Amino acid sequence: MELCHTWGIPHSLFRGHGDGIWSELDRRKAIAYAAYLKQVCSSCGTRPEEWDETLGGDEDAYRAITHRCIGCQLIADKQKHVPSDDEGHGVKVLLIPSSVHAALELQRTHTH
Repeated sequence: MELCHTWGIPHSLFRGHGDGIWSELDRRKAIAYAAYLKQVCSSCGTRPEEWDETLGGDEDAYRAITHRCIGCQLIADKQKHVPSDDEGHGVKVLLIPSSVHAALELQRTHTH
């Protein structure tokens, strides 16, 4: 359903059984999936029912672990150098491939 939601296609078409027209079942599935997504925490990706033992969940359903993303680390390190005053307002730090960066630098040095 996640791909159907992302691509905006009926589930029957995704499964290879439909002609692209939304059936009543396709609509019910899409509405149910949208309701499901509303229950998912945007921060951790879990739902309250997964933790609630009275609803069949388990308070030990997940474990918190650490994971280092080198890309996020690079962004955080660069963000430290963005001014905190008006000069830094609206400044975004993003990652681009090194090859693209090299091409942009070459272009900058040859046009100035």
